[in-house]
Amino acid sequence: MFTGIIETLGTVTEIVTEGENVHFTVASGISEELKVDQSVSHNGVCLTVVSLDKGTHTVTAIKETLVKSNLEDLTVGNKVNLERAMKAHARLDGHFVQGHVDKTASCVGIQEVDGSWYYTFFYELDDDNILVEKGSICVNGVSLTLVNVRDDQFSVAIIPYTYEHTCFHEFVVGSRVNLEFDIIGKYITKLFKRYQVS
Repeated sequence: MFTGIIETLGTVTEIVTEGENVHFTVASGISEELKVDQSVSHNGVCLTVVSLDKGTHTVTAIKETLVKSNLEDLTVGNKVNLERAMKAHARLDGHFVQGHVDKTASCVGIQEVDGSWYYTFFYELDDDNILVEKGSICVNGVSLTLVNVRDDQFSVAIIPYTYEHTCFHEFVVGSRVNLEFDIIGKYITKLFKRYQVS
């Protein structure tokens, strides 16, 4: 379980394909503090650390993960948002994030307004996920508040700190991002569908 509060940026240093699996090696300021078998969010995807080296850690993504996320877009030199699993006794500064990506979205607009940025994303609409104005969404592992929600798109406002310390400063129109919808909203949607009176 994560909070969507990014700890640091990592840099992809090596990508190795083995069958249908892809091993990503990432250099970061927290890599030396990690342990093998530890869960770490990479751009919002919960991945298990499989090996460690000086200043780097390696994680493995299976085919299902690659299909549902933007990890397959990564190349050596790309930055990734990193967050270690939350501690049960710590403050929950973001919202409950599982690290299970629901789908990807495309950036369709970037607007700078008085030192902050508005990013608009388009995604393929379905009946399993809902968005609520001023509700929560996780974009590439970042816990954000929804604004200007429409049926198949939404916007988020990014303050300078978040812009500088996450991958948002690298996004351009057309960038593909990972989405994880609010778990509470997903449960409510499923309950309504199950008990809906016809």
